Amino acid sequence: MTKNVIDGQDLKHLTEAGLVWLRTNQQVVNSYNVFPVPDGDTGTNMVLTMQSAYDEVSDSAERNVGKMAQAIAHGALMGARGNSGVILSQIWRGFARSLDSSDLLDVPMLVHALGTARDTAYKGVVRPVEGTILTVTKDIATAAETACHKDGDNQSDLISLLECVIEAADISVQHTPELLPVLKSAGVVDSGGKGLFYILEGMLRHVQGLPLEGVSTVQALGSMKMDEHIMSMVEEGQDYEIVLDFRPYDSLNLEDFYSSLETMGTSIQLGEGDGMYRLHIHVPADKRYEPIDYAISLGSVTKIAIENLSVQVDDKQKTSDSGKMSLAFVEPGQIASVAVVPGPGIARVFASLGVAALVDGGQTMNPSTQEILLAFENLPTEKIMIFPNNKNIILAAQTAASLTVKKVAVIPSRSVPQGLSAMLHWQPDGDFDSLKDEMTSALTDILSGEITIATRSIDLNGVPIKEGEVIGLLNGDLVVSSSDLQETCLNLLAYAKAENYELITLFYGLDISKQQAYQIADAVRFKYNNQEVEVQDGGQPHYHFIIGIE
Repeated sequence: MTKNVIDGQDLKHLTEAGLVWLRTNQQVVNSYNVFPVPDGDTGTNMVLTMQSAYDEVSDSAERNVGKMAQAIAHGALMGARGNSGVILSQIWRGFARSLDSSDLLDVPMLVHALGTARDTAYKGVVRPVEGTILTVTKDIATAAETACHKDGDNQSDLISLLECVIEAADISVQHTPELLPVLKSAGVVDSGGKGLFYILEGMLRHVQGLPLEGVSTVQALGSMKMDEHIMSMVEEGQDYEIVLDFRPYDSLNLEDFYSSLETMGTSIQLGEGDGMYRLHIHVPADKRYEPIDYAISLGSVTKIAIENLSVQVDDKQKTSDSGKMSLAFVEPGQIASVAVVPGPGIARVFASLGVAALVDGGQTMNPSTQEILLAFENLPTEKIMIFPNNKNIILAAQTAASLTVKKVAVIPSRSVPQGLSAMLHWQPDGDFDSLKDEMTSALTDILSGEITIATRSIDLNGVPIKEGEVIGLLNGDLVVSSSDLQETCLNLLAYAKAENYELITLFYGLDISKQQAYQIADAVRFKYNNQEVEVQDGGQPHYHFIIGIE
């Protein structure tokens, strides 16, 4: 890389550096989440999006900077997770579109590309909100344009411009609480904007020769093959296969490493090649992220693969009718529905209502654009409706819909109860547009509650919260908090004025026993003796209850 121009290989190395530095600061970005709840963490979503972008070009020898940018943008688009990841993919898309098939990138082209990235990102969001990653994108584009006009095209250089852009990004991020009151109330800056700052800062650190936490280029792991028989084994109660590549910061104590992993799962295999390790492990559903978190604590994770080995849930979570789900058979010309589900019990309910495909995902596990796309591309019909069932998955679903020639509608369900309310109107042989309108309208027929544990202390929406307390959200807003699970549930229902409704459905998750769930349901029945109260095994992680009130 020179001060005046870069080629495709330079851009690839800059992208990798941005990814590595973002991954190094992943937990910092996650810590800026406004709500003290387990969420589709912004840092994690942006890292996975950038990882997909880099994976697309990691082995490419392309020197045309425009073609390299197009490939990076495609990788980001297909791997985009969560709102932050989708917006990041749009930033790359605009950047690449500006370059077209240019051989080299110089200062005026970079300024123009940043402007196109800004415009594309804003157009990709129906209702842009200032004080977010969008604002940071706008401010860095403006800073680049101002610097270029001030210095003259021939006087500025790429490194100086990058320094100017990063300074603008930092100032913009610090200013986000002044534009978005919820950030100011929570005492944090925008996490997506901070993630973008780290990506750009990583690029500059690469140019300056500064360390990126000792992480080098991802290497092929050809010497780390594992026994296919062992890889294919599935023990009872082991629901997910995790395969991840990581490079430890220090020498690995294998005895301690294996001892820790044995508390998480079985079929543990470890391959090693040139300081890089590949871990394979089978784990229960409620522990599927523990090996990832553990590896991150030891070093830099470069690749993650999670496969759902079985739709069976652990014995403690099974109901008498558990087993493989029967999804709806779809004929050509019919409408097929695709639902994103956070747990096996909830998946069974959607299956019973007629969905044709399921995507594993929800809080802390936002599916990528590609995962949603693959769920319906091979269905034998051209008419598809998608139920994201989470506010942080809607953009990824809409992006997937834009990548197919099929007629796809996204029913913008922001919660599981909303998605189920809409599915009650399901008619596979109905008129597509009429059904879309009817199910979208049905989203407002139900209130959605969530019960979980506060991940940090905060005063939000006038509700003082201490880390570790049980908190309740109603339609996404934090409304109640207490030290007792049952008390929080009852307080949430009181806040929702549940006595004015007919049905209360409690989906209990992995962090609560069946006995405790039914005890709390009995307390709900006692207080709301004029309402019908149902209890379902949802199997969702992190959230003790997902509650539908209708």
